[in-house]
Amino acid sequence: MPEADDVDEEEEMPLSLRLSIADTLTLGNATCGFMAVYFTTTGILIPHLTGNDESTGMARHSAATAVILMLCAAVFDLFDGLVARKLRSSPMGAELDNLSDLISFGLAPAYFVLVYGMVADDAHQRMAALGAIVVLLAVVLRLARFSCVTMKDGMFQGMPSPFGALTVVSIVLLELPFVATLLAIVGTAWLMVSRVEYPKPRGRLAGAMLSWIVLSMGLLAAWAFDAPGGQLLLQTGCALQLVMGAVIPLFATARRVNNFRGNRREARAAQLP
Repeated sequence: MPEADDVDEEEEMPLSLRLSIADTLTLGNATCGFMAVYFTTTGILIPHLTGNDESTGMARHSAATAVILMLCAAVFDLFDGLVARKLRSSPMGAELDNLSDLISFGLAPAYFVLVYGMVADDAHQRMAALGAIVVLLAVVLRLARFSCVTMKDGMFQGMPSPFGALTVVSIVLLELPFVATLLAIVGTAWLMVSRVEYPKPRGRLAGAMLSWIVLSMGLLAAWAFDAPGGQLLLQTGCALQLVMGAVIPLFATARRVNNFRGNRREARAAQLP
């Protein structure tokens, strides 16, 4: 009987190889990122290279699909953290999350920028490639730092990679002049590796983020199917994404300053006789 028990223990799958529900959501994140690259290639880049006469309409649908898939990846990334806190995550959950984020929020938006530089009329391919590399390296550095640096509860150091990826594609979809687009992309990459604090999406903030993602999907769908006012709605949504990227850390900084002043007042009050 002891020998049978030893055999069962050897045949049992190691704990580190068992996937939890949270890990399954994380793999959904990676799948969405890969499919975003697929639609960017087959619907935008290949029609442009082959000179397809219908490439404009196809590019619009494929660009919207690619960005919607990145939004879906952000939803998976949001929920895998919530599920991991409520239930459990496997020992390899953190590594899976970083690798999936690298695909969906590093490779996919960087590739989107690269293809933009190849198909846009006023773009410079080599400069766009440089901007894409900057975005990819910013996400790599951010994810590596996230694994090594311990931040206070409820805060991120630097713009979160999902938010940064959506900001990058919003900049591209705004169709600004090339130089302005490139500078905004590089600025977003800097925010991702900066020490600027961003609040973690929990509670009401998580609900607000999910609502914004759903609204963004609707705006992209309206734009893709050429709905009345769809272009204006999309540009408005992209502009709001950029504004939020700049305003959210200001609120976090203001809150930190207020907390610091409150602590100083309490300390002075405690020193009074």
